[in-house]
Amino acid sequence: MSAVLQPNIDSRNLEAANAAAASFASLVSKLDYLDKEGKEIVRKAYRFSDKAHLGQIRQSGEPYITHPIAVAAQCAEWKLDAQALVAALLHDAIEDCGVSKADLIEEFGAPVADMVDGLTKLDKLQFNTKEEGQAESFRKMLLAMAKDVRVILIKLADRSHNMRTLSSMPTAKWARICNETLEIYAPIAHRLGLNQTFRELQDLSFKHLKPWRYAIIEKAVDKARSRRRDILNKVQKNVESAFAKYNIPIKIYGREKTLFSIYKKMDFKNLSFAQVTDIYGMRVILPSVVECYSGLGVLHQLYKPVPGRFKDHIAISKVNGYQSIHTTLVGPAGINIEFQLRTEAMHIVAESGVASHWLYKSQEPHSDNAKRLGAQWLQSLVDIQNETHDATEFWDYVKVDLFPDAVYVFTPKSKIMALPRGATVVDFAYAVHSNIGDRAMAGKINSESVPLRTELRNGDVVEIVTSPEATPNPAWLGFVRTGRARSKIRHFLKTQAQTESLNLGQKLLAQALRAEGIEELPSEDPKYKTLWDRLLRFTGSHTKDELLTDVGIGKRVASIVAKRLVFLLSEQGERPNPLLISKERFTSHETISQGGVIVDGSENVSVQYGHCCRPIPGDLILGYLGRGEGLVVHTEDCSVGQRLKHKDNERFISVEWADEILRAFESEVIVTVQNGKGVLARVATAISGAEADITNITMSEEYKAQATIDLKFTIAIRDTLHLESVLKNLRRIPIVSQAKRVLSVKTSSY
Repeated sequence: MSAVLQPNIDSRNLEAANAAAASFASLVSKLDYLDKEGKEIVRKAYRFSDKAHLGQIRQSGEPYITHPIAVAAQCAEWKLDAQALVAALLHDAIEDCGVSKADLIEEFGAPVADMVDGLTKLDKLQFNTKEEGQAESFRKMLLAMAKDVRVILIKLADRSHNMRTLSSMPTAKWARICNETLEIYAPIAHRLGLNQTFRELQDLSFKHLKPWRYAIIEKAVDKARSRRRDILNKVQKNVESAFAKYNIPIKIYGREKTLFSIYKKMDFKNLSFAQVTDIYGMRVILPSVVECYSGLGVLHQLYKPVPGRFKDHIAISKVNGYQSIHTTLVGPAGINIEFQLRTEAMHIVAESGVASHWLYKSQEPHSDNAKRLGAQWLQSLVDIQNETHDATEFWDYVKVDLFPDAVYVFTPKSKIMALPRGATVVDFAYAVHSNIGDRAMAGKINSESVPLRTELRNGDVVEIVTSPEATPNPAWLGFVRTGRARSKIRHFLKTQAQTESLNLGQKLLAQALRAEGIEELPSEDPKYKTLWDRLLRFTGSHTKDELLTDVGIGKRVASIVAKRLVFLLSEQGERPNPLLISKERFTSHETISQGGVIVDGSENVSVQYGHCCRPIPGDLILGYLGRGEGLVVHTEDCSVGQRLKHKDNERFISVEWADEILRAFESEVIVTVQNGKGVLARVATAISGAEADITNITMSEEYKAQATIDLKFTIAIRDTLHLESVLKNLRRIPIVSQAKRVLSVKTSSY
């Protein structure tokens, strides 16, 4: 929360100094776990921060230094080390006080300076939109967090204190801050297992976003609490007695659902407050995992369990490291009460998540527990960053993973993997390894073959079938759920598209040069370096590869670039060959061998086939270099292609089919039939009998009331001869009155 500068007033300064000293004293009282050296560096950081923020006042009227102290105090609750507490005290020093990163390195070392820098917004840089600036700030913070998780812990402590004091901010800012907290910071807290912080951020946001609803639910909960206090006390005594009978020591705590989660449940399930039955619960802390399971038996003997309300998160922990056994029991007066059974160590993780790593270190110096909490997700941030350098795109990927729900599936070797709800076989493949995802050809769930788009369910055993020839399909982007899978697929497609477009551009430019009388492209020889530099300045490209790629995707017209290149070559004394020019002009309409483009279906994103006319091998075709689209192939009689040719003739090039076609092409046919029982089956049988695959079928919605109907099929075929064979098969059926290919213009069909 940014500072407000106020005039220097002696009485106010004295009052501020007293308030700051009092709040720092409360921080010092929480530093017992630090050694003498650690405490001293925290004191030094306080003095540095106090001096830097001198004269700054918060919106609440308190001296600004109280905010860094409060943030550090929260970090001290999590038992973070001295470096983290120093960074917490200095987290606004660069942003609000003009302190440089170099100053912090000199005073407190590079690790502290890196943490503070990671927490600093990018307000000083210029961005096209506010959203772009916000996305870049989050990307910076999250990448700093991936290197050092203490960055996000300090940021969450910062956001928690700002939310506690939000009432002093102008009400016009509440909605933006609260929505940002609910959409970003609360999910991050949950993803990292900081349950207490997660609950507090949700409730504080709810309180300021919807104060009226908050007040009503708060009043209802207070009333219900007083009504059910006696029942809950009775349940607690009964539980304590039951465990004492079996000599199992326990600690038992009451748990109350947050007001925000009550509101969300009422809103989502359209319930009244009285219909929300799991407002209250009990946490039972036991000495060991074995006693957690024994305790479950004790509880089920005491009260009847509610069927379908049992979850074992000890055997299969949640994605954020949370472990507990959950069971809902029918208590006195028919009230449902949820019990959570866990060990003390699990309780620390449940409340503090990744921060529990430092709590464990303070209690058990050699403990390895909780070090891996959130590590997989943090690593995925770095992986996604490596695939995209666009801040908004990066943030879109990250937001996909920021939600609590997950499914738990197994690898064939029985390793448990947690994935977001709705994740597919492709998401699983990329979660195992990016190479597995890139080479995925098919999937198996519980030993049965399934499509790659199949959604995973809890307990599925998933196996990926790979092939060295397989590559990511652009269609996967339509169903993958995880940010990691989405970024890997896009990165692969971008890289592949660039390579294909570069090769196509080189071919097109070489063809255009031959038409101008130059046999081949100038080489990388040093004598042509100046020529290429001048050409790049003319086109505005940074490198030769970038220029060729731009030609390949249609951003640059090959003939214009070729004319400029010929001019530059002539200045160096190399003249066009008149014989070659004549030869090119004479043969260009007869053959493609002089540098035209041959297509065989193996192209991916650099060559597209027009949906308007659906060209198939055997059709006469032409190519249009769309602006930024690469090469688009149309049939010669396509109405769309003809309009483009009339408007933009210089972007058309000669294109021909290869002798050997490497894949099937789609074509549309309309079959007019007499309406009756089994019509569709007979037509489909005729198509498959001609060895064509049906990829789509459409028909009129009023087909039942009509004597004859048109069935439109999209079929996969080899070429025009294969299409003719399909149509002949269809015309042999007595109920078929007409079968023809759908063309973009009115021309004869086969």
